[in-house]
Amino acid sequence: MWAYTVGFTVLPHVGGFLGWFVNRKEIPGWYEKLKKPSWCPPRKIFPVAWTVLYTGMGYASYLIWNDLGGCSSKAIVPLGLYGAQLALNWAWPPSFFGARNLKMALIDILCLDGLAIGTVCSWYRINTVATLLMVPYLGWLAMATCLTIRIWKDNPEQKPGKSE
Repeated sequence: MWAYTVGFTVLPHVGGFLGWFVNRKEIPGWYEKLKKPSWCPPRKIFPVAWTVLYTGMGYASYLIWNDLGGCSSKAIVPLGLYGAQLALNWAWPPSFFGARNLKMALIDILCLDGLAIGTVCSWYRINTVATLLMVPYLGWLAMATCLTIRIWKDNPEQKPGKSE
């Protein structure tokens, strides 16, 4: 069973790493020039935070999968919500850094918030530990959402749109 544990725990890191790798050149140039609030975490915090968060959510997803007996009909909604929020999580860096589309990144993270909350709600009665492992992620998403909103509002020239 350890292979499943490792697989589920590592899976979130795959998209996170790919998102960083593809967009890494945009961070020191474009991102640094954006107007950001004083409470924006330093760049060095992000990889550490995401390593901890991805590990927790990955292991939590394993606990849910295991408690529901693998890929059973009972697992469709809880793991489907998890997979959908993970996909939106992975889509945020290409929208924000790659496309430099702050509005699309904002829409992405707002949808991500809803799916992450739905995931946690669907997990609550299945496994308390898995639910608690998602709490730091929800907290980080709240901060990231506020940060995305603030960057979007404070950098209007970065917003794509029609010139009027």
